[in-house]
Amino acid sequence: MVARVGVVTFPGSLDDVDAARAVRLAGAEPVALWHGNPDLAGVDAVVLPGGFSYGDYLRCGAIARFSPVMREVIPAAQSGNLPVLGICNGFQILCESQLLPGALTRNASLRFVNTEQRIRIATAETAWTRAYSADQELTIVLKSGEGNFVADDATLDALERDGRVVAYYVGDAPNGSRRNIAGVTNEHGNVVGLMPHPEHAVEALTGPSTDGLGVFTSVLDHLDRQPEPALPLGTP
Repeated sequence: MVARVGVVTFPGSLDDVDAARAVRLAGAEPVALWHGNPDLAGVDAVVLPGGFSYGDYLRCGAIARFSPVMREVIPAAQSGNLPVLGICNGFQILCESQLLPGALTRNASLRFVNTEQRIRIATAETAWTRAYSADQELTIVLKSGEGNFVADDATLDALERDGRVVAYYVGDAPNGSRRNIAGVTNEHGNVVGLMPHPEHAVEALTGPSTDGLGVFTSVLDHLDRQPEPALPLGTP
């Protein structure tokens, strides 16, 4: 059975079409989810794409966190059952929703960064990184004005101690992120936030590499490993 991966569109989303294409190339069925509709349509996983949800008013992701669709995403993600990937603005939304620790602030340079970026996978034990090996380096796209990951030292220590840093920037973080952190995960490993854009590195024709495709094939492998839910008694 083909997995169904929902891609949420918020007002101001820019990369929802790219994310849906990446899902399709990975072998899953992309399902369009609208921010104003709380129905998740029975999807197996959810992607919160990059862009400028609700115009980034107040703070990036601050309004999107209260959208009707997030009222369903948040408890499903907290249960550990629903894999959720937040890319760039989606990462900001996950932090605002308190599904992930820390916050994303203005780049240290106070300038928008748009570059091909090397990152190093720190853990292959999340729903979205199974296709990689620990310490594997990837080249994907980084494009953001507020991608500076910050948290207090105790939180950063805990993330690194517990293996919850998903990826590090290779070399100095272009946005000033503390400890060069490019992505983190929750305690269950089902929720991942990445500031770089794997969906822009899935085809040799259009991306700097195809290194990002593994993010999307990873979740399909994760879903394949999950036990099938028990059918109700009396089901033929």
